[in-house]
Amino acid sequence: MTDSKATPVVSFTRMDRGTTEDYALLDELAKPYIARTGERALAYLENLKGGLDGYQVDRFEHSLQTATRALRAGECEEIVVAALLHDIGDDLAPENHSEVGAGMLRPYVARHTYWMVLHHGLFQGYYYLDKIGGDANERERHRNHPAYEMTIRFCADYDQLSFDPDYDTLPIDHFVPMVGRVFGRDPWGEHTERDWPKAT
Repeated sequence: MTDSKATPVVSFTRMDRGTTEDYALLDELAKPYIARTGERALAYLENLKGGLDGYQVDRFEHSLQTATRALRAGECEEIVVAALLHDIGDDLAPENHSEVGAGMLRPYVARHTYWMVLHHGLFQGYYYLDKIGGDANERERHRNHPAYEMTIRFCADYDQLSFDPDYDTLPIDHFVPMVGRVFGRDPWGEHTERDWPKAT
């Protein structure tokens, strides 16, 4: 007996043999999955609890603190969500975590928000690279980029300050609706054509 409620599947076992109907089916089945991207991002954020020993707070707390500081400074919702998720790649890709967070956000944010998250790891190096034999001014090679000052401010005012166990950090529940709204945008919609995020 076949399950009449089973999800339909494509006819092909290799992509070059797929039909127009196959790809239409996949497109339709992907829509509800894509719509839950924000939920999956929040679930994955939980993986930042613990890990990367030595700091006074874990990366989960650091992420909440960074978002809390951005919110209290009056940043728009898109920047607050970027602040919350900027280090989400630390668990999976600690050596290039900025690329992971930026890549996840890209279909939902403005160009300069994406650039800020993509480069925040390098800009954060201003605070410590000279202490481990590196160049703290490596960020200077991006001085002419329009989001240079925005990224400096993100790191100076939110990211590098957010390792404080005594800071009055907002709980994750405070940010869940914001994540839902940012990830509720049409992927690759008009917001990704803008250079700067729209104030909300």
